[in-house]
Amino acid sequence: MGWRLITKKEANLLDIIPGSHIGNIQDYHRHRYKQGIPEGVKDLPPGVALPLESNLAYMNGISFTKGCYIGQELTARTHHMGVIRKRLLPVQFSAPLPLENIPEGAEILTESGKSAGKFRAGGDELGIALLRLANINEPLCLKMPGDKVKLTATIPKWWPKTAGK
Repeated sequence: MGWRLITKKEANLLDIIPGSHIGNIQDYHRHRYKQGIPEGVKDLPPGVALPLESNLAYMNGISFTKGCYIGQELTARTHHMGVIRKRLLPVQFSAPLPLENIPEGAEILTESGKSAGKFRAGGDELGIALLRLANINEPLCLKMPGDKVKLTATIPKWWPKTAGK
């Protein structure tokens, strides 16, 4: 995800990390959408988002050796069985989205109209969505009031090579 630094105000960041790029908050969100990284309650709704579907194990955000946390039994059982049918994935839309018109958890459909998942967050032509892995190679679209916007999903390069199966 890049670097975050705490420095003195007068420090030249490009001297500290040569070849780096200093971005703003929009750059940060575009980068995390491209990587499929969730952040906050909009991307990880409390009581709805599951840690394994949200790729938290890939980010070392889940301990399978430490005991006593909420949802531990379900998370451990799912992990050890190796069957995770949905994952949070980066998506790219065919056109920039009018974000103010997208209902929270808007449905994503296959070409045949079957539910493939739900939109979580995004900006412009990028976003993240919880999608069924079985549908990610099919033509997909985001269902919006009075319209449908085509999208494509990708598996991030940083995922382990056995992921997405």
